[in-house]
Amino acid sequence: MTRLTHAMWFLALALMATPAVAQTAVIMGSVGSSSANSWATYVAVEKGYFVAAGITPDIVHAQSNASVIQQLAAGSLNVSTNSGLVDPIRAAEKGAPVAILRVEIQRPPYALMAKPNIKAMKDIKGKLVSVGGAKDITRIYVERMLEQGGVKPGEFDMTFAGATSARFAALQSGAVDAAILTPPFNFNAQASGFNNLGNINEYVDMPFAGIAINTKWAEANKATLAKMVGVYDQSIAWLYDTKNRAEAVQILNKVSKLKIEDCEQAYDYLIGGKFFEPTGKVSKALVGKLTDALKGLGDLPKDFAVDRLFLAGVTQVAD
Repeated sequence: MTRLTHAMWFLALALMATPAVAQTAVIMGSVGSSSANSWATYVAVEKGYFVAAGITPDIVHAQSNASVIQQLAAGSLNVSTNSGLVDPIRAAEKGAPVAILRVEIQRPPYALMAKPNIKAMKDIKGKLVSVGGAKDITRIYVERMLEQGGVKPGEFDMTFAGATSARFAALQSGAVDAAILTPPFNFNAQASGFNNLGNINEYVDMPFAGIAINTKWAEANKATLAKMVGVYDQSIAWLYDTKNRAEAVQILNKVSKLKIEDCEQAYDYLIGGKFFEPTGKVSKALVGKLTDALKGLGDLPKDFAVDRLFLAGVTQVAD
């Protein structure tokens, strides 16, 4: 795992500009360090929302979501942000002290990008596709999408890389034939001549990512977690205010190092498509779509109750 050094630089600037507020350190884990999936976190750091709420984020990155959730369950992390929700769900089902605090991204933001000679989903048969992991939510997305395009699981091969930046690098190098990518990397790939075989949200209706918590730490830090939900509400509201588009693009450009025009397309796609969940309330029905999919795969027992994923007095639950 690596610390997010540029986020700490942003934090230092925010601390100098913000009146002194008693701070609570929160160790936050996430996958990669440059995807638009974490845009709300980047904004919260850049705009000083964490500091103003009395939270000092110690942001740690890993190359796979499974690794992040393992660290969360072990207590090495207090919370995970931008976590693909299947890993916290599986951990909770196994009895790990893990719960969902908030949904961040309520629709899958991915596109399946392929080499120029691959024109349609049917051309994926016999090809190598990069997804997040053997049990990752991205595998579920890709298999469900391709099956609707006439390609069944087992008719293509998979290789695994947890971070979208790593999958993008594999596609660029020619090591894989296709990869599931988030903005702004999918737009950069398309501008470079790779083909978009489809946007996942057009084929799959279920949530993607959220904030998970270590329940043992959470029980002693309920006030801090309530403030954290408020920070993300504020950050997402700021993103949805289109007068902030240019600044939001600059923030993403700093962390992704991709072209401004790619970041602009990412903003228009994600914000225009209402991918970020704005209320802070976790919909049981929405999360239930994901648990139903996992039950269908045999990854959860049929009697698994969605309520097991929420921490009473901490998670804001809605029907």
